[in-house]
Amino acid sequence: MSAPQVVVHRDKELMAKAAAARLITKIVDAQSARGSASVVLTGGRNGNGLLAALAEAPARDAVDWSRLDLWWGDERFLPDGDPERNHTQALQVLLDSVPLDPARVHPMPPSDGPCGNDADAAAAAYATELAAAAGPEDHGPVPSFDVLLLGVGPDTHVASLFPELPAVHEQERTVVGVHGAPKPPPTRTSLTLPAIRAAREVWLLAAGEDKANAAAIALSGAGEVQAPAAGARGRSRTLWLLDEAAAAQLPRGLYPPASA
Repeated sequence: MSAPQVVVHRDKELMAKAAAARLITKIVDAQSARGSASVVLTGGRNGNGLLAALAEAPARDAVDWSRLDLWWGDERFLPDGDPERNHTQALQVLLDSVPLDPARVHPMPPSDGPCGNDADAAAAAYATELAAAAGPEDHGPVPSFDVLLLGVGPDTHVASLFPELPAVHEQERTVVGVHGAPKPPPTRTSLTLPAIRAAREVWLLAAGEDKANAAAIALSGAGEVQAPAAGARGRSRTLWLLDEAAAAQLPRGLYPPASA
């Protein structure tokens, strides 16, 4: 697993624009090298901010959207189209405005889908879908995602892996149902840390004063059970994208002056 790199931007708007530009470059490079690219999306304030910046980026047309596979790192287990679902928000902010191949967009099952109101069955179905998309070159039960995006919660949670809860302990399954989450809604589905660590690159997004303590804890060598963000690593790169407020408690030597 790669060691974390930290990039700090002046504010959350600049962070979102820079992350969007970085993501466009990564997608274009992957499509040039292998014909397609795969990205795992995240919801929340910073994930949606990145997607909004991507929607407005002049360079977005450099992406061949028809050759992009989209997955989700976690989802609120709610009915299809519910405004709180990460998939619904992504559609509104970006996905409905770009020419994606619907067959390559992979939302997690909703609570009114084929699995019914069974989050564990929905998680198993998504794990099966991921395994079907994995090729021999992936050496595992999920594709080698080019970029996996994660927001970081004030409690250090990533995806729907919360400190100390059973899901963060999972080492065998790639997707799990989450019950009793400490923030609403309590029932969710989430990739596990082994699935997250299959990605070539993992980018963690955090902006705002309320994320400063979480960033400091996760980057200080904390254990992944107590601080799930500390266990989110990419195979070739782990990138923390922060604004100055979220980086306020980090040692200044942790990131280069040019990144500010």
